[in-house]
Amino acid sequence: MRNISIGIDIGSQTTRIVVGEFGKGEKNPKIIGIGERPTEGVRHGYVTDFDLAVKSVKETVLLAEKSSGIKIKRAFVSLSGVTLRGNVESGVAIISKADGEVTNLDTNKALQDCEENLNLNNKKIIQVAPLSHRLDGKEVLGRLEGMHGNKLEIKALFATYASVHLEDLIAVIAEAGVETIDVIPAPVAGSHIALSEKQKIVGSALVNIGAETVSLAIFENGGLISIHTFSIGGTDITNDIALGLKIPLETAESFKLGNISPEYSKKKLDEIIEARFTDIFELIDNHLKKIKRSELLPAGVVFVGGAANTPGLPELAKSELGLPSSIGTTEIFGNMKTKLRDPSWFTALGLIVGGRESNSYAKSSFGGMFKDLKNTIKSSIKQLMP
Repeated sequence: MRNISIGIDIGSQTTRIVVGEFGKGEKNPKIIGIGERPTEGVRHGYVTDFDLAVKSVKETVLLAEKSSGIKIKRAFVSLSGVTLRGNVESGVAIISKADGEVTNLDTNKALQDCEENLNLNNKKIIQVAPLSHRLDGKEVLGRLEGMHGNKLEIKALFATYASVHLEDLIAVIAEAGVETIDVIPAPVAGSHIALSEKQKIVGSALVNIGAETVSLAIFENGGLISIHTFSIGGTDITNDIALGLKIPLETAESFKLGNISPEYSKKKLDEIIEARFTDIFELIDNHLKKIKRSELLPAGVVFVGGAANTPGLPELAKSELGLPSSIGTTEIFGNMKTKLRDPSWFTALGLIVGGRESNSYAKSSFGGMFKDLKNTIKSSIKQLMP
Protein backbone atom coordinates (compact mmCIF):
# COMPACT_ATOMS: atom_id res chain seq x y z
CA MET A 1 0.00 0.00 0.00
CA ARG A 2 1.29 3.48 -0.91
CA ASN A 3 2.15 5.82 1.96
CA ILE A 4 0.56 9.10 0.84
CA SER A 5 0.37 12.31 2.89
CA ILE A 6 -1.54 15.44 1.83
CA GLY A 7 -1.40 19.01 3.16
CA ILE A 8 -3.97 21.77 2.58
CA ASP A 9 -2.97 25.37 3.29
CA ILE A 10 -5.90 27.79 2.88
CA GLY A 11 -4.37 31.25 2.93
CA SER A 12 -6.35 34.49 2.69
CA GLN A 13 -4.96 34.98 -0.83
CA THR A 14 -3.94 31.54 -2.11
CA THR A 15 -4.96 27.94 -1.41
CA ARG A 16 -2.13 25.43 -1.83
CA ILE A 17 -2.24 21.63 -1.70
CA VAL A 18 0.77 19.32 -1.72
CA VAL A 19 0.58 15.54 -2.25
CA GLY A 20 3.62 13.62 -1.01
CA GLU A 21 4.57 9.97 -1.03
CA PHE A 22 6.90 8.45 1.55
CA GLY A 23 9.09 5.59 0.37
CA LYS A 24 9.82 2.78 2.82
CA GLY A 25 12.10 4.11 5.56
CA GLU A 26 12.35 7.54 3.87
CA LYS A 27 12.24 10.64 6.07
CA ASN A 28 11.49 13.06 3.25
CA PRO A 29 8.55 12.66 0.87
CA LYS A 30 8.63 12.61 -2.90
CA ILE A 31 6.22 15.32 -4.08
CA ILE A 32 3.88 13.70 -6.60
CA GLY A 33 1.30 16.45 -7.06
CA ILE A 34 0.36 20.04 -6.22
CA GLY A 35 -2.60 22.36 -6.61
CA GLU A 36 -2.69 26.16 -6.33
CA ARG A 37 -5.64 28.55 -6.76
CA PRO A 38 -6.58 32.05 -5.56
CA THR A 39 -8.63 31.82 -2.34
CA GLU A 40 -12.10 33.31 -2.23
CA GLY A 41 -14.41 33.67 0.76
CA VAL A 42 -11.63 33.89 3.38
CA ARG A 43 -10.32 36.99 5.21
CA HIS A 44 -7.55 37.08 7.82
CA GLY A 45 -7.56 33.28 7.85
CA TYR A 46 -11.27 32.73 8.64
CA VAL A 47 -14.23 31.91 6.39
CA THR A 48 -16.38 34.90 5.37
CA ASP A 49 -18.31 33.26 2.50
CA PHE A 50 -18.89 29.53 2.84
CA ASP A 51 -19.81 28.77 -0.80
CA LEU A 52 -16.92 30.74 -2.29
CA ALA A 53 -14.45 29.12 0.11
CA VAL A 54 -15.75 25.63 -0.82
CA LYS A 55 -15.38 26.50 -4.53
CA SER A 56 -11.71 27.58 -3.98
CA VAL A 57 -10.87 24.37 -2.10
CA LYS A 58 -12.69 22.14 -4.63
CA GLU A 59 -10.82 23.73 -7.55
CA THR A 60 -7.45 23.33 -5.79
CA VAL A 61 -8.27 19.69 -4.88
CA LEU A 62 -9.10 18.94 -8.54
CA LEU A 63 -5.77 20.42 -9.69
CA ALA A 64 -3.84 18.40 -7.07
CA GLU A 65 -5.74 15.21 -8.01
CA LYS A 66 -5.03 15.78 -11.68
CA SER A 67 -1.30 16.35 -11.15
CA SER A 68 -0.86 13.45 -8.70
CA GLY A 69 -3.29 10.90 -10.13
CA ILE A 70 -4.53 10.38 -6.54
CA LYS A 71 -8.08 10.81 -5.26
CA ILE A 72 -7.81 13.19 -2.29
CA LYS A 73 -9.94 11.96 0.60
CA ARG A 74 -8.06 12.95 3.78
CA ALA A 75 -5.54 15.68 4.54
CA PHE A 76 -3.67 17.66 7.20
CA VAL A 77 -4.83 21.28 7.38
CA SER A 78 -2.96 24.43 8.47
CA LEU A 79 -4.30 27.18 10.72
CA SER A 80 -3.04 30.76 10.42
CA GLY A 81 -6.09 32.88 11.24
CA VAL A 82 -6.09 35.88 13.55
CA THR A 83 -7.45 33.84 16.48
CA LEU A 84 -4.40 31.53 16.69
CA ARG A 85 -2.98 32.10 20.18
CA GLY A 86 -0.76 30.42 22.76
CA ASN A 87 -1.60 30.35 26.49
CA VAL A 88 0.68 29.02 29.22
CA GLU A 89 -1.00 27.36 32.21
CA SER A 90 0.15 25.33 35.22
CA GLY A 91 -1.45 22.22 36.67
CA VAL A 92 -0.89 19.87 39.62
CA ALA A 93 -1.51 16.16 40.28
CA ILE A 94 -0.96 14.10 43.42
CA ILE A 95 0.82 10.85 42.47
CA SER A 96 -1.76 8.06 42.46
CA LYS A 97 0.37 4.93 43.07
CA ALA A 98 0.95 3.95 46.71
CA ASP A 99 4.72 3.67 46.19
CA GLY A 100 4.82 7.17 44.61
CA GLU A 101 5.89 5.99 41.15
CA VAL A 102 4.95 8.50 38.44
CA THR A 103 2.85 7.04 35.62
CA ASN A 104 1.37 8.37 32.39
CA LEU A 105 -1.93 8.74 34.27
CA ASP A 106 -0.38 11.31 36.63
CA THR A 107 1.04 13.33 33.72
CA ASN A 108 -2.37 13.34 32.05
CA LYS A 109 -4.08 14.38 35.30
CA ALA A 110 -1.69 17.34 35.68
CA LEU A 111 -2.27 18.33 32.03
CA GLN A 112 -6.02 18.06 32.61
CA ASP A 113 -5.61 20.40 35.59
CA CYS A 114 -3.73 22.86 33.34
CA GLU A 115 -6.62 22.74 30.89
CA GLU A 116 -9.16 23.42 33.64
CA ASN A 117 -7.20 26.55 34.59
CA LEU A 118 -7.41 27.76 30.99
CA ASN A 119 -10.18 30.17 30.03
CA LEU A 120 -11.51 28.35 26.96
CA ASN A 121 -14.23 30.88 26.23
CA ASN A 122 -15.28 30.06 22.60
CA LYS A 123 -11.83 28.58 21.90
CA LYS A 124 -10.62 25.10 20.98
CA ILE A 125 -7.28 23.58 21.98
CA ILE A 126 -5.40 22.54 18.84
CA GLN A 127 -2.00 21.63 20.29
CA VAL A 128 -0.50 21.01 23.73
CA ALA A 129 3.21 21.39 24.46
CA PRO A 130 4.50 20.63 28.01
CA LEU A 131 7.12 23.26 28.94
CA SER A 132 8.39 22.08 32.34
CA HIS A 133 7.83 19.41 35.02
CA ARG A 134 8.50 19.63 38.75
CA LEU A 135 8.33 16.67 41.13
CA ASP A 136 8.06 17.65 44.79
CA GLY A 137 9.29 21.14 43.86
CA LYS A 138 12.39 20.00 41.91
CA GLU A 139 12.61 20.46 38.14
CA VAL A 140 12.75 17.20 36.18
CA LEU A 141 14.48 17.05 32.80
CA GLY A 142 13.74 14.18 30.45
CA ARG A 143 11.48 11.24 31.25
CA LEU A 144 9.12 11.50 34.21
CA GLU A 145 7.58 8.02 34.20
CA GLY A 146 9.35 5.69 36.64
CA MET A 147 10.48 8.45 39.01
CA HIS A 148 9.07 8.59 42.57
CA GLY A 149 7.46 11.48 44.44
CA ASN A 150 4.23 12.87 45.87
CA LYS A 151 3.29 15.94 43.88
CA LEU A 152 3.70 16.60 40.16
CA GLU A 153 3.49 20.12 38.70
CA ILE A 154 3.37 20.76 34.96
CA LYS A 155 3.56 23.98 32.97
CA ALA A 156 2.20 23.64 29.42
CA LEU A 157 1.57 25.75 26.34
CA PHE A 158 -1.90 25.43 24.83
CA ALA A 159 -2.30 26.59 21.23
CA THR A 160 -5.93 27.68 20.82
CA TYR A 161 -8.18 28.80 17.97
CA ALA A 162 -11.68 30.34 17.85
CA SER A 163 -14.14 27.41 17.85
CA VAL A 164 -16.41 28.90 15.17
CA HIS A 165 -13.49 29.71 12.84
CA LEU A 166 -12.15 26.18 13.23
CA GLU A 167 -15.54 24.59 12.65
CA ASP A 168 -16.18 26.73 9.57
CA LEU A 169 -12.79 25.90 8.06
CA ILE A 170 -13.18 22.14 8.59
CA ALA A 171 -16.77 22.32 7.32
CA VAL A 172 -15.54 24.00 4.11
CA ILE A 173 -12.96 21.25 3.58
CA ALA A 174 -15.57 18.54 4.34
CA GLU A 175 -18.01 20.11 1.85
CA ALA A 176 -15.19 20.01 -0.73
CA GLY A 177 -15.11 16.23 -0.16
CA VAL A 178 -12.01 15.99 2.06
CA GLU A 179 -11.80 14.76 5.66
CA THR A 180 -9.44 16.65 8.00
CA ILE A 181 -7.03 14.25 9.74
CA ASP A 182 -5.52 16.92 11.98
CA VAL A 183 -5.04 20.69 12.16
CA ILE A 184 -1.55 22.14 12.62
CA PRO A 185 -0.67 25.82 13.23
CA ALA A 186 0.93 27.24 10.06
CA PRO A 187 4.21 28.38 11.69
CA VAL A 188 4.58 24.96 13.35
CA ALA A 189 4.05 23.27 9.96
CA GLY A 190 6.59 25.62 8.34
CA SER A 191 9.13 24.85 11.07
CA HIS A 192 9.27 21.19 9.95
CA ILE A 193 10.71 22.42 6.66
CA ALA A 194 12.64 25.59 7.52
CA LEU A 195 14.13 24.93 10.99
CA SER A 196 16.69 22.29 11.93
CA GLU A 197 16.52 20.35 15.18
CA LYS A 198 19.58 22.31 16.37
CA GLN A 199 17.85 25.66 15.71
CA LYS A 200 14.81 24.46 17.70
CA ILE A 201 17.04 23.40 20.60
CA VAL A 202 19.11 26.59 21.00
CA GLY A 203 16.17 28.97 20.44
CA SER A 204 14.62 30.27 17.23
CA ALA A 205 11.50 31.86 15.78
CA LEU A 206 9.63 30.89 12.62
CA VAL A 207 7.67 33.85 11.20
CA ASN A 208 5.08 33.13 8.52
CA ILE A 209 4.21 36.36 6.66
CA GLY A 210 0.98 35.64 4.82
CA ALA A 211 -1.23 37.99 2.83
CA GLU A 212 -3.34 39.17 5.78
CA THR A 213 -1.73 37.63 8.89
CA VAL A 214 1.71 37.19 10.40
CA SER A 215 1.97 34.05 12.53
CA LEU A 216 4.87 33.36 14.84
CA ALA A 217 6.12 30.18 16.55
CA ILE A 218 9.02 30.22 19.01
CA PHE A 219 11.07 27.12 19.83
CA GLU A 220 13.53 26.27 22.60
CA ASN A 221 14.95 23.00 23.94
CA GLY A 222 13.53 21.27 20.87
CA GLY A 223 9.90 22.22 21.54
CA LEU A 224 7.32 24.94 20.95
CA ILE A 225 7.31 27.55 23.74
CA SER A 226 5.10 30.30 22.28
CA ILE A 227 2.72 30.95 19.38
CA HIS A 228 0.86 34.06 18.24
CA THR A 229 -0.80 35.70 15.20
CA PHE A 230 -1.00 39.37 14.20
CA SER A 231 -3.65 40.88 11.94
CA ILE A 232 -1.24 42.38 9.41
CA GLY A 233 0.40 40.94 6.31
CA GLY A 234 1.87 41.29 2.84
CA THR A 235 -1.32 42.82 1.42
CA ASP A 236 -0.88 45.81 3.76
CA ILE A 237 2.55 46.45 2.19
CA THR A 238 1.08 46.19 -1.34
CA ASN A 239 -1.74 48.62 -0.43
CA ASP A 240 0.77 51.09 1.03
CA ILE A 241 2.84 50.97 -2.18
CA ALA A 242 -0.28 51.45 -4.36
CA LEU A 243 -1.30 54.52 -2.32
CA GLY A 244 2.22 55.93 -1.92
CA LEU A 245 3.18 55.65 -5.60
CA LYS A 246 -0.41 56.02 -6.94
CA ILE A 247 -0.21 52.82 -9.00
CA PRO A 248 -2.58 49.84 -9.53
CA LEU A 249 -2.47 47.01 -6.98
CA GLU A 250 -1.04 44.48 -9.51
CA THR A 251 1.85 46.87 -10.27
CA ALA A 252 2.36 47.50 -6.54
CA GLU A 253 2.61 43.72 -5.91
CA SER A 254 5.25 43.43 -8.64
CA PHE A 255 7.20 46.42 -7.24
CA LYS A 256 7.11 44.84 -3.75
CA LEU A 257 8.89 41.78 -5.13
CA GLY A 258 11.66 43.96 -6.58
CA ASN A 259 10.45 44.54 -10.17
CA ILE A 260 10.28 48.37 -10.08
CA SER A 261 9.98 50.42 -13.31
CA PRO A 262 12.82 52.92 -13.83
CA GLU A 263 10.45 55.94 -13.84
CA TYR A 264 9.60 55.38 -10.15
CA SER A 265 11.81 56.21 -7.16
CA LYS A 266 13.39 53.10 -5.65
CA LYS A 267 14.23 55.15 -2.56
CA LYS A 268 10.55 56.03 -1.99
CA LEU A 269 9.51 52.41 -2.57
CA ASP A 270 12.07 51.18 -0.01
CA GLU A 271 10.84 53.75 2.53
CA ILE A 272 7.21 52.59 2.13
CA ILE A 273 8.15 48.89 2.49
CA GLU A 274 10.44 49.60 5.43
CA ALA A 275 7.76 51.57 7.32
CA ARG A 276 5.25 48.68 7.18
CA PHE A 277 7.86 46.03 8.00
CA THR A 278 8.94 48.12 10.98
CA ASP A 279 5.34 47.86 12.28
CA ILE A 280 5.47 44.07 11.86
CA PHE A 281 8.84 43.78 13.63
CA GLU A 282 7.60 45.96 16.48
CA LEU A 283 4.67 43.56 17.04
CA ILE A 284 7.05 40.58 16.96
CA ASP A 285 9.53 42.21 19.35
CA ASN A 286 6.78 43.22 21.79
CA HIS A 287 5.71 39.57 21.88
CA LEU A 288 9.34 38.46 22.41
CA LYS A 289 9.67 40.98 25.27
CA LYS A 290 6.51 39.57 26.85
CA ILE A 291 8.01 36.06 26.93
CA LYS A 292 11.49 37.42 27.87
CA ARG A 293 13.16 36.39 24.59
CA SER A 294 13.79 39.79 22.97
CA GLU A 295 17.27 39.61 21.30
CA LEU A 296 17.72 36.24 23.06
CA LEU A 297 17.17 33.63 20.33
CA PRO A 298 20.64 32.42 19.26
CA ALA A 299 19.37 30.73 16.06
CA GLY A 300 17.45 33.89 15.20
CA VAL A 301 14.39 34.40 13.04
CA VAL A 302 13.52 32.47 9.88
CA PHE A 303 10.87 33.92 7.54
CA VAL A 304 8.48 31.93 5.36
CA GLY A 305 5.20 32.78 3.59
CA GLY A 306 4.54 34.74 0.41
CA ALA A 307 5.80 38.12 1.68
CA ALA A 308 9.09 36.56 2.83
CA ASN A 309 10.19 37.12 -0.80
CA THR A 310 10.32 40.91 -0.33
CA PRO A 311 13.91 42.04 -1.12
CA GLY A 312 15.91 43.34 1.84
CA LEU A 313 13.74 41.61 4.47
CA PRO A 314 16.55 39.74 6.37
CA GLU A 315 18.76 42.87 6.65
CA LEU A 316 15.87 44.98 7.90
CA ALA A 317 14.76 42.29 10.39
CA LYS A 318 18.30 41.92 11.70
CA SER A 319 18.61 45.64 12.48
CA GLU A 320 15.07 45.96 13.93
CA LEU A 321 14.99 42.75 16.00
CA GLY A 322 18.67 42.49 16.90
CA LEU A 323 18.68 38.82 15.88
CA PRO A 324 20.19 36.71 13.07
CA SER A 325 17.56 36.73 10.29
CA SER A 326 17.13 34.70 7.11
CA ILE A 327 14.59 33.49 4.56
CA GLY A 328 13.59 29.85 4.98
CA THR A 329 15.26 27.29 2.73
CA THR A 330 14.78 23.55 2.48
CA GLU A 331 16.96 20.50 1.94
CA ILE A 332 14.16 18.10 1.09
CA PHE A 333 14.52 18.48 -2.68
CA GLY A 334 18.29 17.92 -2.92
CA ASN A 335 19.48 19.67 -6.11
CA MET A 336 16.11 19.48 -7.85
CA LYS A 337 14.78 22.72 -9.35
CA THR A 338 11.18 23.27 -8.24
CA LYS A 339 8.81 26.15 -7.47
CA LEU A 340 8.19 24.45 -4.10
CA ARG A 341 11.49 25.91 -2.87
CA ASP A 342 9.59 29.19 -2.62
CA PRO A 343 8.82 29.93 1.08
CA SER A 344 5.14 30.46 0.24
CA TRP A 345 4.89 26.64 -0.14
CA PHE A 346 6.57 25.78 3.18
CA THR A 347 3.35 25.56 5.22
CA ALA A 348 1.74 23.04 2.83
CA LEU A 349 5.00 21.07 2.60
CA GLY A 350 5.44 21.14 6.37
CA LEU A 351 1.96 19.70 6.84
CA ILE A 352 2.86 16.46 5.07
CA VAL A 353 6.19 16.12 6.90
CA GLY A 354 4.94 17.34 10.30
CA GLY A 355 1.54 15.68 10.10
CA ARG A 356 3.23 12.30 10.45
CA GLU A 357 5.55 13.43 13.24
CA SER A 358 3.45 15.69 15.43
CA ASN A 359 0.02 14.23 15.73
CA SER A 360 -0.40 16.24 18.92
CA TYR A 361 -3.80 14.72 19.73
CA ALA A 362 -2.55 11.15 19.81
CA LYS A 363 0.33 12.05 22.09
CA SER A 364 -1.56 14.16 24.60
CA SER A 365 -4.38 13.47 27.00
CA PHE A 366 -6.75 15.10 24.55
CA GLY A 367 -6.93 12.12 22.20
CA GLY A 368 -10.68 12.16 21.67
CA MET A 369 -10.91 15.92 21.32
CA PHE A 370 -10.49 16.20 17.57
CA LYS A 371 -12.91 13.33 16.97
CA ASP A 372 -15.53 15.11 19.11
CA LEU A 373 -14.91 18.31 17.18
CA LYS A 374 -15.50 16.50 13.88
CA ASN A 375 -18.85 15.23 15.17
CA THR A 376 -20.00 18.75 16.09
CA ILE A 377 -18.90 19.90 12.67
CA LYS A 378 -20.99 17.30 10.86
CA SER A 379 -24.09 18.79 12.44
CA SER A 380 -22.97 22.39 11.90
CA ILE A 381 -22.33 21.87 8.16
CA LYS A 382 -26.07 21.46 7.69
CA GLN A 383 -26.69 24.77 9.44
CA LEU A 384 -24.06 26.55 7.32
CA MET A 385 -25.68 25.48 4.07
CA PRO A 386 -27.63 28.37 2.46
